Amino acid sequence: MKVSGVLILAGLLALTHGSIAFAKDAASVKILSPANNERLDAGEEYPLNYEVTPGPGGDHFHVWVDKDRGPGIHDSKGTYSLPKLTPGQHVITIKVVDKGHVPTGPQQSINVSAK
Repeated sequence: MKVSGVLILAGLLALTHGSIAFAKDAASVKILSPANNERLDAGEEYPLNYEVTPGPGGDHFHVWVDKDRGPGIHDSKGTYSLPKLTPGQHVITIKVVDKGHVPTGPQQSINVSAK
């Protein structure tokens, strides 16, 4: 009886520590600002504030404004200067990619309008 109790406890500890390690490595993308559906002034520069955890398959990320890809970024937390937006609706996306620039899955998009 004591041996089976010890084995169960050891199994639970292994599962718990595995879950914690996985949570540390989990990929995530957060666009902190501008807010989704925010109205921006056309022709002005705005900062994109972000937090990115590339995860095990990711190497860096790119910021997309509509269909235009920006440079690769390796800083996990920071600010990226958005290009001056023309009037109208725009989609801003952060995509985590591998060394070959292939998306690994984690991404977030927001919509903004420039007036």
